[in-house]
Amino acid sequence: MTTSKPNNLTQKRTSYINLSKMRKSFSIKPLAVGIAGILVSACSGGKEEALVFKNVEDCVNQLPDMAQKCQTAYQGALEEAARTAPKYNTKNDCEYEFGTNQCVVYKESGSSIFMPLMAGYMIGNMLSPRPYYQPMFTSYSRYSPYRYNWISADGYDFGDSRKRKLRVKPSAFEKKPAVTRTIKRGGFGSSVRAKSSWGSKSSGKGWGG
Repeated sequence: MTTSKPNNLTQKRTSYINLSKMRKSFSIKPLAVGIAGILVSACSGGKEEALVFKNVEDCVNQLPDMAQKCQTAYQGALEEAARTAPKYNTKNDCEYEFGTNQCVVYKESGSSIFMPLMAGYMIGNMLSPRPYYQPMFTSYSRYSPYRYNWISADGYDFGDSRKRKLRVKPSAFEKKPAVTRTIKRGGFGSSVRAKSSWGSKSSGKGWGG
């Protein structure tokens, strides 16, 4: 589960990127999502319930007694996003998949690399001292097969980004492989489309390894 401190690769990359720029700003609206039930319930079929929040404020508004966990999970998700999000050589390639002004640049070995903004973060096991978390992305591009949907860093589509309650397999919170190479325009969308078609079938290495 993704609860440990970032490794050296994460630290190296985040030293080149302002993590605060990776987050998006959203207006916060009250949500009737049955928070109490989600915190303690498990779903049938080996799945568990998780919550998705846009940012820390969103999380604290819904879980005021868990403000510190909201903050800790959010920061951890930002670091995971820097480590595992799809990477592109050009801004145009990134924006083709995620939409105009939806990508952030960082420097690595003297080169500019582009990656999508973190659109939200998914949290599970909130009653534990160390809740699970994962960064979530979405696209506003008309060319994208996952437009307006929640997408994980490894290309799984969790459906409409207006949803805040998700039923996920425990594997959704497993540590993702670090992305060590860039991909071409449309490459991430192809991965999402393939995983949507194949269901649980995927390679152990992951598309970005």
